[in-house]
Amino acid sequence: MPEGDTVYRAAVHLNTALAGRPLTVCDIRVPKYAAVDLTGETVDEVVSRGKHLLTRVGELSIHSHLKMEGSWHIYRHGTRWRRPAYQARIVLENADWVTVGFDLGTLEVLRREDEDEVVGHLGPDVLGPDWDAEEAVRRLAAQESREIDVALLDQRTLAGLGNVYVNELCFLRGVLPQRPVGEVKDLPAVVALAHRLILANRDRVERTTTGDMRPGRQTYVYGREGKPCRRCGTRIRHGMLGATALSERDTYWCPSCQT
Repeated sequence: MPEGDTVYRAAVHLNTALAGRPLTVCDIRVPKYAAVDLTGETVDEVVSRGKHLLTRVGELSIHSHLKMEGSWHIYRHGTRWRRPAYQARIVLENADWVTVGFDLGTLEVLRREDEDEVVGHLGPDVLGPDWDAEEAVRRLAAQESREIDVALLDQRTLAGLGNVYVNELCFLRGVLPQRPVGEVKDLPAVVALAHRLILANRDRVERTTTGDMRPGRQTYVYGREGKPCRRCGTRIRHGMLGATALSERDTYWCPSCQT
């Protein structure tokens, strides 16, 4: 699933293409909203909230979430789409641009005043203008019996972190992902590093937590099962971790550097 930095960039690019321009085409290919036609209306803005996207048009908001397979594309008129048309769930066009949402995991139209119904449960947004580190620490500390990996992935704790960042964050803080939150020292430092990591990668497509952009050198533990730890040489281990069986995610750690 795309992480918060990917969704943030999508919002920035969509906002550049759509904001302040009237729609010439509004084609929503979801039966429940097929009759919604915003043609002629001006897009006010496109913003991200954690892993959610909100396209605000007048009194309405188009809420989308990429989930596992979704993506938003932006094309010049006449450009061939890079994904098949049958995967398109929404097409928004203006005089200059064509924007297409493919295989979106969530797509709905709601009144702007009702946005809290879909994003109000989220914790502080690590890339939001209203980022609140103290509130993120408070929410994290309240889950003292949960594994630190699971608590950080919970979007109600802080919004925007995904599996890559959480695995790398645990390594950088020297903490086993399975360790209960109540046994993790200096939670403010964990939250502060989470914010710095994602902020550093916010504006680039290829993320890195090591500072090295070369292929195969961009992460410390994530996706490196059986390979030597970049710090101590111990083989990286892999397991599955989640709040439920359905929410389990791949987890990577160094058994020597993380305790």
